[in-house]
Amino acid sequence: MNNEKVKCLIIGSGPAGYTAAIYAARAGLKPVLYQGMEPGGQLMLTTEVENFPGYPQGIMGPEMMQDLMEQAARFETDIRSGFATSVDFSGDVHKVTVDEKHTIEAESVIISTGASAKWLGLDSEKRLRDAGGGVSSCAVCDGFFHKGKDVIVVGAGDTAAEDASYLANICNKVYILVRRDEMRASKIMQARIKSKKNIEILWNTVTEEVIGDQVVEAARIKNKETGEVREIPISGFFVAIGHHPNTGIFKEYIDMDAQGYIQTIKGSSRTNVEGVFACGDVQDSTYRQAVTAAGSGCMAALDAERYLAEKEAMAVEN
Repeated sequence: MNNEKVKCLIIGSGPAGYTAAIYAARAGLKPVLYQGMEPGGQLMLTTEVENFPGYPQGIMGPEMMQDLMEQAARFETDIRSGFATSVDFSGDVHKVTVDEKHTIEAESVIISTGASAKWLGLDSEKRLRDAGGGVSSCAVCDGFFHKGKDVIVVGAGDTAAEDASYLANICNKVYILVRRDEMRASKIMQARIKSKKNIEILWNTVTEEVIGDQVVEAARIKNKETGEVREIPISGFFVAIGHHPNTGIFKEYIDMDAQGYIQTIKGSSRTNVEGVFACGDVQDSTYRQAVTAAGSGCMAALDAERYLAEKEAMAVEN
């Protein structure tokens, strides 16, 4: 196993990782960035992004990630393929093993491994999601494309209720598919969706198939109690059954909440481990937007720069 020493290591790409790289590189930290298992993050699964500042005509998710990557590379970020397989944050020098064979000793580490949406696991769901055909896990990102049309939201928690409430303001009708005879969403969120006339909750209902060749045309659903199967014509299928942060390898060292999101010190990107910072969806279970991820990436790079400067100053004094 060969070792390498770097000043700033960024684990993961996407808006947070690439923005952190841009700022770290401009600060002279010579960052090394590993793109991870999903280079570009969740935006690689998004078709058109219309809510990121600076793109008045909108931009395709993968194209936007390519732009961010090229901007980071322009300032001489060392961008590499590969993903972190284990870490050792027990000492002053942070050790990160990449692809189980290459160990990096980093003075500072920025974690931007993101979070992955949970999916139902249907072949049709994956095919239409990957084709940008109307299957999505982000109502705020993609709801606009279904203005005045009928859509389905799958889920029973606050996220599903929030998505349905948001979509109800722009869509003709919103169906919420709930597997059981009750929702997990908070009382206030349930009251909100029940007050909207164009939201219909279908209890004890599961999805059998998302129908459509290139785009979503309908969904085949089944009532688990009655066994009734029917098809509902829709243009959008939103899966809101939660996200899971990609934090497994850090659990031994980094403080996390009950869902596995990294906890940062309020008003900063700092974690409980000195010299380790977190940004983007890996520490944000609330907003999960590209622009907020980018902002936190900036914070992480600035925090890392200040940490390294203070460390250097202390070494000179001693």
